[in-house]
Amino acid sequence: MSTYSRSRSALALISLALIGGALAAPKKVDGYSALGVVKGKAGGNMTLALGDAPQSLFYYGVIDNNLGLISQQLFDGLVEFNYSTYKIEPALAESWTISDGGKVYTFKLRQGVKWSDGQAFNADDVIFTYKNMIMNPEARAGDAGNFKLDGKDITIKKVDANTVQFNLPRAAPAFLLQQRYFIMPQHKLVKFSQDGGAKAADINNAWPTNIAPAEVVGTGPFKLASYTAGQKVSLVRNPNYWKVDASGTPLPYLNALDFLIIRDPQAQVAQFLAGNLDQLNISGAQFPDLKSKEVAGAPFKVIRSTALFGSPPFLAYNFDAKTPALSKLFGDARFRRAMQSAVDRERIIDTVYNGLATLPGHGIAPIDKQWYVNTKAQLGKFDLAAAGKALDALNVKDTDGNGVRNVPGGKDLEFDLTYGTDSSVYPAMATILQSDFKKLGVKVNLKGVLSSKLLSTGLSGDYEAILAAFGDQPDPELRKPIWQPGGSLYFWHRSTQPATDGATPNLAKMAPWEKEIYTIFNDAATTTVASQRKALYTRWQLLFAQNLPVTPIAKPENIGAISNKYGNYIYNLGVIPGYNPVPLIFQK
Repeated sequence: MSTYSRSRSALALISLALIGGALAAPKKVDGYSALGVVKGKAGGNMTLALGDAPQSLFYYGVIDNNLGLISQQLFDGLVEFNYSTYKIEPALAESWTISDGGKVYTFKLRQGVKWSDGQAFNADDVIFTYKNMIMNPEARAGDAGNFKLDGKDITIKKVDANTVQFNLPRAAPAFLLQQRYFIMPQHKLVKFSQDGGAKAADINNAWPTNIAPAEVVGTGPFKLASYTAGQKVSLVRNPNYWKVDASGTPLPYLNALDFLIIRDPQAQVAQFLAGNLDQLNISGAQFPDLKSKEVAGAPFKVIRSTALFGSPPFLAYNFDAKTPALSKLFGDARFRRAMQSAVDRERIIDTVYNGLATLPGHGIAPIDKQWYVNTKAQLGKFDLAAAGKALDALNVKDTDGNGVRNVPGGKDLEFDLTYGTDSSVYPAMATILQSDFKKLGVKVNLKGVLSSKLLSTGLSGDYEAILAAFGDQPDPELRKPIWQPGGSLYFWHRSTQPATDGATPNLAKMAPWEKEIYTIFNDAATTTVASQRKALYTRWQLLFAQNLPVTPIAKPENIGAISNKYGNYIYNLGVIPGYNPVPLIFQK
């Protein structure tokens, strides 16, 4: 049996991520001394940017990064990441035990925690959230697939008012890492749930954007104050927040957070320079101008760091494209390898990111030394001649002399590339790919959508090729729905997905290498031997590099700009549930 616990005071000092900035804890906490946190003073406001209007205010009802950014400020999970070590620490659960060979997880809940409306938090809220949202296959942003092992259900039960227990059909070494789901208030949401007599899908209707702010209740450092449609989301300090700083001062320090909805990245920069935004995540393209202004005496700092998390962009071809000739070609790994030679990563890193990015890994960030395998050699080099020879070998040649290669059967090799028009990097990246592919004899038509629509477009299958991104995580198991064929986010080959949630994926639609990756993820999810997991994930990365389910392009650095008015800031990790927000940022 293994046990973990930590005091409330120490817990107050960990997992501190801000939208665009994260906080480090005081030096007295192990692992944080290098981050230089200082005691703050209460008061002050901070204004941040949202790239689009949230579609809802209910986290489990929509897949929406903008809502995720807000939800980080409103809710907590049972556990959370230690920002310095990427290890799991207690949150709403003050301790846990793992017993019966890794099949039973028992969480002791932190007593005295209250919801932002003053109601007591207890085990009923945890059971309610897991059963009606996280384990609910009808909840759009739930995670029901992670609660079946070998076709058998993981169950959760209430032991007493302050204890919950999960029983697993078998050991699952990454199970604890996954329990960073936001816990929701039963007393406010029961009417939308099966517990309250509603249908399973009705949970998605909870908390629309016109809901009264008092109905949106959480245990996080802030609570909803108002939402002005399409313009601003305002949060105020939660007086019932359960964390304190090292000297016992209640957190958060700030009185309020405002999120201005600004879709255009250049408009966000303009608002930051005008002093209307206090912090901004920026791209390498925006770095030189802002850094030069900082050096010249502007009242802000621009901070860089190597990224573990973040969202590295990739190019995905739709194996199930509606045009049969494209579907057949896109599904052929030889085609994807040929086209990889026409991806000029160095140019993209230099011109799109101003050199503030590195060559990517295959599903694992290069900084993640625990799991990363160096597959840079498999990325190859930019070589249009080699790409042309590889396409020739596939009989994809220009047979009618119009400068565009033809797929077997005679039609021009022409496809749409979907990208985010409001992104600071995708438009330039898409243009580079279009230009280089044209030199190869491949015609690409650029098809722009809002970045907030990229994931839903991918999941719908309504695209031919797409520029998209998924954030990295410290353990590959946390990205199983993305990288395991048949997973809920494996959208480039949707026909491998099961007909019903939790059922066996369509193995008949998988290529041999996909079947091997499918087995690898299943095996890695069951073995408790670290060396065996390492070997399995090494094999997966090599298969990824060889067969390219998607083509990784670059791994951007973290770059953030922050007003000099604030202390205790380092770059944020993005939308990572389990990195609780801004308790220690303060206004000087």
